[in-house]
Order: sequence, then C-alpha cells, then structure tokens
Amino acid sequence: MSSLHVKDSIAYANAHYNIGRLYRKSFIGDSSYYHYQEAEKIYRNLDDKFRLAETLYGIAVIQKNEKDLTASELSSIEVITLLESLIETNRVLRLKSSTYNNLGLVFGELGQYEESISYYKLAISLKRKLEGNNRINIDISKNNLALSYKKSGEYKLAQDYYSQILENENLINERPDMYALVLNNYAHTLYLSKNYEELPDLYFKALKITDSVNPGGYNSIIINQHLAEYYNDKNNKDSAKYYAYKAKDIAGQYHNDELLSSLLLISEIEEGDVATKYLKEYIKLNDSLQKNERAIRNKFARIRFETKQIEQENIKIARERMWLLIVSVVLVISSFLLYLVIAQRNKNKELKFIQKQQQANEEIYNLMLSQNEIIEEARTLEKKRISEELHDGVLGRLFGTRLSLDSLNLSNSSDAIKARGQYIDELKTIEQDIRKVSHELNTDFVSGSGFIDIIKTFLETQTLTYGLEYKLGHDDTIHWDEVSNKTKIHIYRIIQESLHNIYKHAQATLVNISFKLKNNVICLIMNDNGSGFDVNKAKSGIGLKNMKSRINEINGSINITSEKDVGTTVTIEAPIT
Repeated sequence: MSSLHVKDSIAYANAHYNIGRLYRKSFIGDSSYYHYQEAEKIYRNLDDKFRLAETLYGIAVIQKNEKDLTASELSSIEVITLLESLIETNRVLRLKSSTYNNLGLVFGELGQYEESISYYKLAISLKRKLEGNNRINIDISKNNLALSYKKSGEYKLAQDYYSQILENENLINERPDMYALVLNNYAHTLYLSKNYEELPDLYFKALKITDSVNPGGYNSIIINQHLAEYYNDKNNKDSAKYYAYKAKDIAGQYHNDELLSSLLLISEIEEGDVATKYLKEYIKLNDSLQKNERAIRNKFARIRFETKQIEQENIKIARERMWLLIVSVVLVISSFLLYLVIAQRNKNKELKFIQKQQQANEEIYNLMLSQNEIIEEARTLEKKRISEELHDGVLGRLFGTRLSLDSLNLSNSSDAIKARGQYIDELKTIEQDIRKVSHELNTDFVSGSGFIDIIKTFLETQTLTYGLEYKLGHDDTIHWDEVSNKTKIHIYRIIQESLHNIYKHAQATLVNISFKLKNNVICLIMNDNGSGFDVNKAKSGIGLKNMKSRINEINGSINITSEKDVGTTVTIEAPIT
C-alpha cells in the first residue's frame, strides 16, 4: 500500500470517527453506529490498534445506551485486549479507564453489582495514574461505584464514597451539576437506609443547584422522583403527587426510562382509576421502549451483518482480482518467453545466414585474389617477354648499326663527319630510352598493386550504389604481397561494413579512405561527413561487433570517434606480420 493511499485511508477513517462521535454526543445512536463501523473497518485494515480501540469504545457506549448490553460487553473486552498490547501511555490509560467504567455501567444495568464494582475500582486505579489533575474523572467513577453499592444494598459503603466526593470544596463551583447529582444520590442512600434526619433538605439543596445550572434538566427528574418517594413514604400525598407529576412532565421531553419510572411512581401514589390509567400508560410505554430497543439492536445487528457481507464481498472481489492478476502475469510472462524463444531462433537463423554469407564472400574474395594473381603473373610474363625482345632483338640491331656508323668515320669530309655524329648521337639516345624501358619492364613495379585495385573496384561499385563520393589514398611503401590473405580479407570486410554503416546511419555524401604504413603497421583511416553520433551512448550492433572480432583475429586495434553534424572517423591498425 502506497504512503499516499495510507494517508487517504487515515483521513477517511478519521472523518467517519469524528462524525460518529458527534452523533453519539447528540444521542443519535444508529447514525453514530454506522460511522463508527465504517471507521472500524479502515482502522482494522491499517492495523491501527489505538484508533481501532477508540472506535470500538464509542460503539460499546452506544450499545450500552441502547440496552444492547451483551454486545457492549464484548466490544469493551476487545478494547481492553487491544490496549493491553500497547505501551501504557497517558492516552492509553485514559481510554482503558473509560472502558472499565463502561463495563461497570453495563454490569450495573444487568444487576451484576459485584462485577460492576470491580470494574469501577479498576477504572479509579487507572485514573489515579493519569498525569495532571484528574479528580473530577475519579469522582465520576466513584459516583458510579457508590451507585452500584447503593443498588446492591451496601448503603454504608455508598455513603462513604459519596462523602469522599462531596468533601471536594471546589466541586460545587467547578461542576455544580455533578455536585447536585452526587448530593441527590447521597440523600437517596440516606432515605434507603431509613436515615431521615437531613431529609428532605438535602433533596431541596440538590434541586436548587441543578435548576440554577440547567432548569428542567435531566438531573431534576431524578431529584423530583426521590422527593415524591420520600413524601409518599411519609404519607404526604399532595407533595408526593406534586413532585411525581413534575418529574413526569420533565421526563416527557426525553421519552426514556425516566418517563417510564415516573409513570410507575404516579401509579403507586395515585388511587383507583387514575392509578390504573398511569399503570396502563406505563405498560404501553414499557412495551414501546422494549420494541424500540429491540428494533435498534436489530438495526445494529443488520448493520454488522451488512458490513460483514460487504467485507466478504470485498474479499471475494479481491480474490478474483488476485487470480485475474496471476493469470495475466502468467500470460504476459509466457508471451514474453515465447517471444524470446522465437526472437532467439530468428537471431540464430540470421547469424547462421550472416556466417554463410561471410564464408561465401571470403571464397569470392579468395577467387578474386587468385584471379588477380593469375592476371599479374600473365602480365609479368608478358613484360618479361617484351623486355627480352627489346634487349635481344632491337637493342642488338641498333648496336650493330651504331658500330657501322662508327666505321663511316673513316670519311674525312666535314659533312659526312657531321651527319654521322648526329646519327650516332640519336642512336645513343634511342639506345638509352630502350634500355630504360627494358629495365622498367623487367622490374615488377606493379607488384602488390592487386589488393588496392580490388579495393578501388569495390569502392567504385559500392559508392555508386549508395550514392556516395569517395577518395582513396594509399601508401606505395606497403607491400601487399607480404600481407597475409587473412589480414587482407578482414580489412576488405571492415571497409565493406563501414560503408554499409555510413549508408544506413550517417546520411553522408563523401567518404575518405587512406592506407598508411607506420612502424610495420598498416593504418586504415575512414572518415565521412555524415550526421555523427554519441559514441558513449550508441548501442553496439552486430556490425560493430563483427568489425571488432575481425580486428582481434589479426591482432589489430580499432578506434571510432564521432562528432554530431561533423562526421565519424574509424581508425584501424593492423600489423603486417
């Protein structure tokens, strides 16, 4: 999962959590439950244990408020399990203490006061570990603990905890609503223990404080109910009815359990038909509340079921996608491997064809060399024949004539002497010229020129085909007859491959080729006026590999330099031996 995806998921989960918390504070249970469920799914996927625990705590509170007590217990236990695996930081301790407090409330609702009391004590012990002033939070759990003691009949213990809370002199100023709640509970504990000395004054004090903070608020319902119970017990029916009806009127705004208890209380205080009327209203409302609780529990169960169904569907879709991905990957890999096999086969065929072509070219070149050698041999023989003919025939006759003319020198006339001298000088000149020609013909001055002729013929043919101009320069000091056929074949092929590359890639119009001899090393230089390329970035193709392979076979070296829009130069050095 990418970091961006994780951030989006966290933001989405936090939004659901905050909306769920807002609905919970507004007592809109079903909407709150839905958003908490959405946040829970994401936090589980992200394995964010603390945020998951916070979300499950919110769900547990909603379930407790809606009387889904067993589900609330299970959610709370999961919260505790998650928090046990985390480092005990301040926020972990705070959430754990709140969860224990919720478990205390759940077991109190179930009438299992012993378990309720143990969870409240755990909550109080954790709250005492929290940093800062946590007295108010501790007093809230103490009030809940005292309530469980009161409901279990442990009135003395309940009074002790209520007294501890009321000892806080700042409580009435800091939290007057809580002070009134605790004072009312303390007074009711006195009433249940038959201690009436401070009653009903404590009730009136509590009612005055709570009405000053929140007139007609929730706490005033309980206080009015307790006053009605007290006066009914004292047989003061008028006062009992007054406070019972007052409690009912305020509870009517909330339409909850306190309205139910108010109707029951009136049915106990009133008599005859009036008592029957309110008892019927009590029964009707009780049935309605139970149906509503069942409907909410069913709605929660439906939300859980639908959520589970969606999760299963998502798992199914994810599995299908995974298989689709696996199949796709297998197909892609198989196709790629098949492509490699086919490509390799074609490459092998191409290499075999190139090898055969090279062998054929070498055979052709060898034939050309052999043919050229035959021609050169015939030429040499012909030159030798002409030389012998000139030397033995023409020169002999000219020499005889010159001797005859020399004999004419016996004539002493000036004209004869002059004419003979001119003829003799001319014959000498002819003799020298013929001797020179004979000597040059007899010397094999074109020896070794066959390879250059082959290169020249090849260049003329190939450049004409490629639409190029060429210039060929060669060093006459290179005795090609002393160079092995293998070296000449490789040089020929390198020139051929270079011309092919120039035509295919360079877009050149002129190529210069020169042969030089340096320290018994043949230096071949080829440069063009083409587009050039980046030597460092260019890929080494089959042609270049073949050129390097040929150079290695003759123990030579190759160097390629190039400049964009200027041209490329290939320099090859090959030893003669």
